[in-house]
Amino acid sequence: MSKTTTRSAEDQGPDQELGAAASQLSTAPVEEAPSGPALGVVGWARWFWRQLTSMRVALLLLLLLSLAAIPGSLIPQTGVDATQVADFRRRHETLAPLYDKLGLFHVYSSVWFSAIYILLFVSLIGCIVPRTWQFVGQLRGRPPAAPKRLTRLPAHTTWRTEAEPEQVREAALALLKKRRFRAHVTGDAVAAEKGYLREVGNLAFHIALIVMLVAFAWGQLFKSEGNKLILEGDGFANTLTQYDDFKSGNLFSQDELDPFSFTLKDFHGTYEATGPNRGTPRTFQATLTYSVGAYGKDRDATVKVNEPLEIGGSKVYLVSHGYAPVVTVRDAEGNVVMDKTAVPVLPLDANVTSSGAIKVMDGYRNAEGEREQLGFNAFFVPSFAGEGHGTMLSQFPAMLNPRLALSAYHGDLGVDSGIPQSVYQLNKKNLEEFKDSKGELFKKRLAVGETMTLPNGAGSVTFEGVKEWAGFQITQQPGSGWALGGAVAAILGLAASLFVQRRRVWVRAVRGADGVTVVEMAGLGRSESAKVPEELGDLAGTLYERAPGAPDPDDDHSDSPDSHAVPAEGAEK
Repeated sequence: MSKTTTRSAEDQGPDQELGAAASQLSTAPVEEAPSGPALGVVGWARWFWRQLTSMRVALLLLLLLSLAAIPGSLIPQTGVDATQVADFRRRHETLAPLYDKLGLFHVYSSVWFSAIYILLFVSLIGCIVPRTWQFVGQLRGRPPAAPKRLTRLPAHTTWRTEAEPEQVREAALALLKKRRFRAHVTGDAVAAEKGYLREVGNLAFHIALIVMLVAFAWGQLFKSEGNKLILEGDGFANTLTQYDDFKSGNLFSQDELDPFSFTLKDFHGTYEATGPNRGTPRTFQATLTYSVGAYGKDRDATVKVNEPLEIGGSKVYLVSHGYAPVVTVRDAEGNVVMDKTAVPVLPLDANVTSSGAIKVMDGYRNAEGEREQLGFNAFFVPSFAGEGHGTMLSQFPAMLNPRLALSAYHGDLGVDSGIPQSVYQLNKKNLEEFKDSKGELFKKRLAVGETMTLPNGAGSVTFEGVKEWAGFQITQQPGSGWALGGAVAAILGLAASLFVQRRRVWVRAVRGADGVTVVEMAGLGRSESAKVPEELGDLAGTLYERAPGAPDPDDDHSDSPDSHAVPAEGAEK
């Protein structure tokens, strides 16, 4: 009778007879415990290096890196928004100094984050290099010869057959190769191995992590990111002086900016008119004309949300949209000091209620003929509800019934002091209010074509119309493609290392004392798994068909079903 058995790890505990058959099912290094003072300085250094390059420590460092990145998402960062950092310092006078000492305002360039990053990098390289060479050696070698006693392996089966041993071994070799095993005949047995993809996936996963770390570091050091607000009809050239704001990595040079320019021909936006999603953008796109280099040919392009224009290594994203009231300002004598100038205002809500400032810096003279500067707080709504129908809030993001509300000031705008200031806000420190007949701040709400006449013949402001503007973000992020490739490779490698099992199979065929061939099959996996016995049973069933069982010597009835060997567990007969 044939028998198929599986044995637990406890039953095999003292069994050390498998020898090379059970070795090198993994490239993981054997960990050695330190032996105290006998190690010495060099011994302890080697032990520390083994710990640092172990998979356990690499995973721990990867977890620490993920945890260390959390403050960078929750706390304002100087490299992202210095204004928010300044506001945080003002509101948290106790926490801010502590955060400064811990480097929490610049997490990704802090000493402790860099230390974790570098240790993880070293750990992964120290782990991968020796395992790669070991795995290459295994690929160049052959599966180890069969142990002397296959019945001591966790899963095994045996039967007797009248086929010749050479025929059985040839049939087993062909079967195993057909099942994509690496197989060869060694002595009186066939040795085969499968599941190398597990180790390939394991190594690919860790190599992919290194690629992602390098790509992330490269991108942070050489990245650039700038924003530019452009009115319809205006253009932009990719130079530092053209940006509204710009930030870059520590090793970035302005010579690395791609030479291109573009003009915003038109912005087109449509919105849901009715229903619960009223006001939701349906179409949001900008039509551009761009050229590459100083003498490049003009080309047309359309930029949509999440569909950037790619020029060289740069990407041009459409990130915002708003309106720019067009105004004409005249002085006390009626001279035009601002001629049909579009002044962008910034949206405050989803319906594009907007605010900004109109600044007349040069050319204005008051009623006494003295040189002054004018400033207007501007409040704009593209869709006004109508007189007596609520406050100055837009009812819809499209321009259906535009209104411009202005409040007027005169004096010194502070633009000549050398101190930077926002173009969307007035510095009222040296400004005086124009007063109405009641002694209050002079202000007026204008429809398109209407004029606000300043008190005491100081001049006028005419609301001529409205233009649209689009906000663009121009980025250079080297290494992003490598980071994406590394992430995909890491996922595939992790899947292979989790779901593929490295295993070995041996088939021994020898002639017994009675002249009948005895076939033994056994399988061994890296860990206890039902897959090895199931696969061995399937292989044994197929091989049994090619080398059918012979009656046992003590059987009286050769025609009895029990007189033939039964294939291994998992086969169907």
